Amino acid sequence: MKVIGVIPARYGSSRFPGKPLALIHGKPMIQRVYEQVAQSKKLDQVVVATDHEKIKEAVETFGGQVVMTSTEHDTGSDRIAEVTNKVDGDFYVNIQGDEPLIRYELIDSLVEAAKQAPNAVVTAKTQITSLEEVENPNVVKVVTDAHGYALYFSRSPIPYNRANHKVSYYKHLGIYGYPKAVINAFVQLPTSELEEIEVLEQHRLLNHGYDIKVVETTYHAIGVDTPEDIEKVENLLGGVQHV
Repeated sequence: MKVIGVIPARYGSSRFPGKPLALIHGKPMIQRVYEQVAQSKKLDQVVVATDHEKIKEAVETFGGQVVMTSTEHDTGSDRIAEVTNKVDGDFYVNIQGDEPLIRYELIDSLVEAAKQAPNAVVTAKTQITSLEEVENPNVVKVVTDAHGYALYFSRSPIPYNRANHKVSYYKHLGIYGYPKAVINAFVQLPTSELEEIEVLEQHRLLNHGYDIKVVETTYHAIGVDTPEDIEKVENLLGGVQHV
């Protein structure tokens, strides 16, 4: 199985234009993400999928591989599907381009899970430790069955604790691994009602009968959504790191 790691990097952003090029201790964020992903022992190739020449130039400057994609894509999934037609592979891991602290071990665990469930989409979850996150609609929750497959994703707290049990809540992490045939079929499917209600595209997969295998991890995603988040990441990295 040939596994391709794909980092979508869109230049346009309403909250943070040019976000992939924002400097974190002197390095563009896209470079920090790329270097973390490149440590993976399970990926055969890593590429940045972008729609902007400035990002292409930045990636090539630090020696990374880049694939130019359409500016018309609505989602990262659409961008991944285009990459499958330009970079040969069997399984494609969609890695968020705004998580400069992503751990390669998480990527490797997804690839290992894919080998055990070759027809499934693979993603990840981590246990939520604060009530604030449980109740935050921007934190997507997931419940899984006894075999680790997703039953439902929601912005609401799930499961609802009617009987006052001790409950573990899990946050869904925005990393996905797709078999080539599945990602190409997925982007052609019509949106589902639940997808539109929750504004979560993974419901399109569940609605059409696709299995989503969910790997548990202790990694907590630290994304960069605003310029203020850069400082948070720099503090976590600690000190001034030279390029």
